[in-house]
Amino acid sequence: MTLNVLMLSTLFPDISRPNFGVFVERQARELASREEADVTVVAPIGIPRWPLSLAARYAPLLALPRKERWRELTVYRPTFPIIPKIGGRTNVWAMTHAILPLVRRLHAQRPFDVIDASFFFPDGPVAQRLSRALGIPYSVKARGADIHYWGTQRGTRKMVQQAGDKATGLLAVSDAMRRSMAKMGMDADKIRVHYTGVDLDTFEIVDRAEAKQTLDFSGPVVLCVGALIPRKGQDLLVRALTMLPDVTLLFAGQGQYRRALENLAQELGVERRIGFLGSVPHHKLPRIFAAADVMALPSASEGLANAWVEALACGTPIVISDVGGARELIDRPEAGRIVERDPQAIADAIRAILDDPPDRDAVRAAALRFTWRANGDALLAHLQGIAASG
Repeated sequence: MTLNVLMLSTLFPDISRPNFGVFVERQARELASREEADVTVVAPIGIPRWPLSLAARYAPLLALPRKERWRELTVYRPTFPIIPKIGGRTNVWAMTHAILPLVRRLHAQRPFDVIDASFFFPDGPVAQRLSRALGIPYSVKARGADIHYWGTQRGTRKMVQQAGDKATGLLAVSDAMRRSMAKMGMDADKIRVHYTGVDLDTFEIVDRAEAKQTLDFSGPVVLCVGALIPRKGQDLLVRALTMLPDVTLLFAGQGQYRRALENLAQELGVERRIGFLGSVPHHKLPRIFAAADVMALPSASEGLANAWVEALACGTPIVISDVGGARELIDRPEAGRIVERDPQAIADAIRAILDDPPDRDAVRAAALRFTWRANGDALLAHLQGIAASG
């Protein structure tokens, strides 16, 4: 019997944001590739009411088709009203109200067996309400900020906890995340650790010298992949650079924190050794990973960052803080270092790797268990179990 899955995700790429939620999309495609599962994606898009909707950044979102075939997936993109910056707690009600008629219509045409919510907020509480309306079970996946941020805020904490309590099953990107969820009061027995995947045929080892030459890099290169936001700790890397005089630091990502990082680099006199690559298309990341000697990401919080796994798959060791699933991933010395969120400690770890580079095949070995096949197998079994028990 084919499992009919409604995948609900506010993290999903579109033509205007090709990197947005790319790992959710890859997970959805892996599940949909199985004969045992049909997947329909509902990816709601928040748009403020007029006149705020006239802002230039919303024009590409308003132009998106409300239904399309996206890389072999049927994707619906209904809109719901948001209040920018301050309206997070209202998103659950607004999103549910906006998408429920669509979901009811799809369910009437061909009943869904289970709802798979890709993020804990607002997706989880919305899935809870859709589940009650349709009479079918649901699952929610915890990825990082959805628990560490939304699960701790006064206006949203209760909704996150209730979504976890009412779900038939839950997923966590790491065992550390599973423990965080249990500390919030969620039933640890129904939380399954569900690791991300990496395309090992795309993220692979290539000649580092050739990769550097192709990209016009020279000397030791430290790469940081992630949104430019304070939580990611890029300022610590800029400060560490003052202790690494021969190193070039590259940031792959975008965000409003860039200006602060540029100002800090100028203040410290290292601006000429920092490059901002912007939002790099995902399919171009492997070559950049391959050209880097180290990938560093000293975040204040993470689940299990996909950039960690991708770097390792390219044979590039990582320097990361002791957050989320860091200790689950760095299970051998060759994979890299777990460090304090301190510029000196970060610089020392980077220098140690540069002075004694590990064997790249040994680095890559740490990522070999993170396959999309394993990810899909685990997700299918999880959702089949939920549907059967619901």
